Amino acid sequence: MLKIDNIKTYYGNIMALKGVSIEISEGEIITLIGANGAGKSTTLMSICGIVPPRSGEIRFMGKAIHTMKPDRIVSLGISQVPEGRRIFPYLTVTENLDMGAFLRNDRENIKRDMDYIFELFPILAERRHQSGGTLSGGEQQMLAISRALMAKPRLLLLDEPSLGLAPLIVKQIFEIIRKVNEEQRTTIFLVEQNANLALKVAHRGYVMENGRITIADKAQSLLANEDVKKAYLGL
Repeated sequence: MLKIDNIKTYYGNIMALKGVSIEISEGEIITLIGANGAGKSTTLMSICGIVPPRSGEIRFMGKAIHTMKPDRIVSLGISQVPEGRRIFPYLTVTENLDMGAFLRNDRENIKRDMDYIFELFPILAERRHQSGGTLSGGEQQMLAISRALMAKPRLLLLDEPSLGLAPLIVKQIFEIIRKVNEEQRTTIFLVEQNANLALKVAHRGYVMENGRITIADKAQSLLANEDVKKAYLGL
């Protein structure tokens, strides 16, 4: 579904990604783990066209997207939940969800998908008329994920969904990630510092260090990898 081939991405003269290659097949949950500043978020920004790579290639469903504008990439079926949620604080929950469906015109299916969101996150149904800025951190993360799902993506990019949330909320978020993958057949690319949780929900994983992929394997194998245990699992 997605093939990243030897991309190099820069911020000014600083090379953030140093020849990164990643492959994601349809229906998978793939996780990218690594320390803060390793280049995980930059990888997502490169996929979305926000910080396009200077060299290398990114293909989605066989189509080269690394030279496309972000709105065109979204229209092809890629949605991102950015780090820090970035919901619209002065819009209501429902209005935030409507914004997620901005590029769609299938009104009947949009309503059905919103009903599905409210089944996934009953608390959002209760808060549907509240402005996003009045929600708790966990509720805002639920809203950010839901807004991205309203675009009906084929590939959902999640950037640090557990950041700053209480353990109980984190557990709920990861259960929803698994559920969306299984029920909606949505392919998920998960960037996460909480390596233990990420690898437990993912099918395969990549480890990133200093802008490079250093290990790629099945998630269960990475959980058992001694180097991964020491560096990222605290074992």
